[in-house]
Amino acid sequence: MSPVLHREPVTDPRKVFHYTDLQRTKPTREDDPYEYQAGFDNRFQSEVIPGSLPVAQNNPQDSGYGLYTEGITYSAFAAPRHVNSSTYMYRARPSAAHRETPGPQQGYSDIETKSHIENSFLALNPNVQPLPQQAEWSPFPLPTDNERIDFADGLHTLCGSGDPNLKQGLALYVYMVNANMENKAYCNTDGDFLITPQLGSLDVQTEMGKLFLQPGEICVIQRGIRFRINLAQGTPTARGHIAEIWGSKWVLPDLGPLGGHGLANPRDFLHPVAYIDEDLHVPFTIVVKNTGRLVAIKQDHSPFDVVAWHGNCVPFKVRQNSRSTSSPTKQTFFEADLIQYIKQYDLTKFVAQNTATVDHTDPSVNTVLTAPSVDPHQPLADYLWFGPRWDSASNTFRPPYFHRNSASELLACIYGAGLGRSDEFQPGGCSYEGGHTPHGGFSDEYLVERALQINEPRRILQDQMTIMVESSRTFLFTEYARKICGVIHTQGTDPKVWDRLPDHFSAHPKTRELLARVARDKATHRKATDYYHSVDIKQGSPLYSSLSNSANA
Repeated sequence: MSPVLHREPVTDPRKVFHYTDLQRTKPTREDDPYEYQAGFDNRFQSEVIPGSLPVAQNNPQDSGYGLYTEGITYSAFAAPRHVNSSTYMYRARPSAAHRETPGPQQGYSDIETKSHIENSFLALNPNVQPLPQQAEWSPFPLPTDNERIDFADGLHTLCGSGDPNLKQGLALYVYMVNANMENKAYCNTDGDFLITPQLGSLDVQTEMGKLFLQPGEICVIQRGIRFRINLAQGTPTARGHIAEIWGSKWVLPDLGPLGGHGLANPRDFLHPVAYIDEDLHVPFTIVVKNTGRLVAIKQDHSPFDVVAWHGNCVPFKVRQNSRSTSSPTKQTFFEADLIQYIKQYDLTKFVAQNTATVDHTDPSVNTVLTAPSVDPHQPLADYLWFGPRWDSASNTFRPPYFHRNSASELLACIYGAGLGRSDEFQPGGCSYEGGHTPHGGFSDEYLVERALQINEPRRILQDQMTIMVESSRTFLFTEYARKICGVIHTQGTDPKVWDRLPDHFSAHPKTRELLARVARDKATHRKATDYYHSVDIKQGSPLYSSLSNSANA
């Protein structure tokens, strides 16, 4: 009898093949200090003090705790029930209670910032330019020890398409921070932030509660919700990536023939529970991003004073689209199931699908979240996962074939070796291929794979995680990405690499002989075919002769 093998739990989430290797009975990692609500397609509710959440009504005359009712709507008031999104909050002080300052902005004032924010990605904007070639960025520079950079100062736009004022498009960012947002909150009124940490853990506080975010996890914070991002204990510096979408919502892709389960499963998304600051009577600055412009407003109380809340406009640590995103009508985009939650999701829980017979599967099979566009046949953006999985195709060249996709692609390595084209592609950097730009990896592995006669099933991409945001749109890049960050490499793959790419066809001595034989065979075939076109059976025909004589008479 074979000996019984026992599994030993993996302790480092970056070393797991799947989250289940941690052998935890909780849906969160060991370092996560918070409790969450799990689920999808629901209206959540939470309260700090039992009984502080009103029963059977939204706006009581007196809830018994002296709280103020405040609503936030994510959709239009009269939107159909399946897309209507809002949250009621019961808080110590309303958000409208802010300090007035002189001037036409009624309390809002321009602020100085070290961040580089650009949200107008129209061709007439001279500050943004396309990159027709491949590009790659080394790890983006972290703040130095002699500067204090929090999230409001450490957010930088790389590229995008469209404009938030038109409610169409997206923008991609990096953040590098080494300080907490002390007495400061952030409010993005333009779109939804999808945050992917790469270095360091984040303590994310929202009006609805707290989220703990580590590399390998993601969260989405919807437009209009106030939040702050602090460094988790023991994290001196943090870096990561953000994808922002305008006029669309992150949803789960349809599964089609996969059935009811697979890819990112709804039960693995986590939502915060109500939490309030210990000291609510402290001055706060609210930094607001409006059409890419940063302004600020001051108030004498914490914005994190929500004692109870209920609703479906809640940050998450994504929303399952119960209507098809592939319907050939524009109704898909405008009537898609767009209710949103603040959620957290652990990318190591992704249930990968892949070929079990032959051929390389298209990367769309690794879609975690998708954002529909006005064109029902192509999304505004897809958020893709590339992590550990089995590779089992037979009789197949397994690495990706060279390709020219219609989508623009930006890849970012979260940890491990990553999927870049050169040694410059490291965690903390990213790479870009524009739509229809030829690309594909070439390395020693390529030569080894070409020589293999039999492929055995194997695990690939172990101990690494790479994400990709792809879009049907053409990205325009900011001055920060092209010049200021100082880590861009626009030559793409080193041309010297192609000197090692063997030309098996034209370099083979038999090729010229084969081509000469093909030419002879074509000539013989054409001569044989031309004969049939030279025959005229009308000549000499009795009927033809009689008709000719009648005509001449």
